[in-house]
Amino acid sequence: MSDAGDFIDAALQREGSPERAAEQQAMLGRGLRFYGASVGAVRGTVRDAARRYRGLTHDDITALSSELWAVPVFERRLAAIVLLQSNVRLLTNTDLTRIEGFVRGARLPALVDPLAMDVVGPLMEALEPRERARAEIILDRWALDGDLWLRRAALLSPLRELRAGGGDRDRFVRRARNVLQAAGDDVEAVRDALSVVRREMAKAGQEPPLPIDAA
Repeated sequence: MSDAGDFIDAALQREGSPERAAEQQAMLGRGLRFYGASVGAVRGTVRDAARRYRGLTHDDITALSSELWAVPVFERRLAAIVLLQSNVRLLTNTDLTRIEGFVRGARLPALVDPLAMDVVGPLMEALEPRERARAEIILDRWALDGDLWLRRAALLSPLRELRAGGGDRDRFVRRARNVLQAAGDDVEAVRDALSVVRREMAKAGQEPPLPIDAA
């Protein structure tokens, strides 16, 4: 493990508590272990690591995120997401391949949703038009994938832009329809993702795209 990875893991374990770990295990479960650290502690640990290990490059950040993600501990995986979110300006459309792997392995809204809304969404917003067009094709593919969590990420990724009154509403409508049509037994999970978009847009005073109203 790298020095930065060791630092983050040790700090997360220090911040944990057996009681909180047991609560998280009961609530989230799904094959993960839990240190019992709070979300605030995870964010603080990543900030401390950034101060301690300054000047990390794109390759350093992505490698560290993969290192943290590789061990099935909830707080480590959340730290990987926070790390990417904090350094999203360094990410490019080629990083969607790595992120796709994270989404497929996450299998929890508590991990998939921040990956989509706080990493993929801002990454997309920062891309140049040609790169963004390529990245949009990738998300269109996610929307048709057999993996429920990848489809959820495709729906939630543009939320920040839509909430601000921007984004490609027509593209979102097409994606939402595709996901709903292919949902099968996962239809309620898809409707839940659409409900998240509807709720967050309503908070911002924005009218949600039509498929959300139909969900």
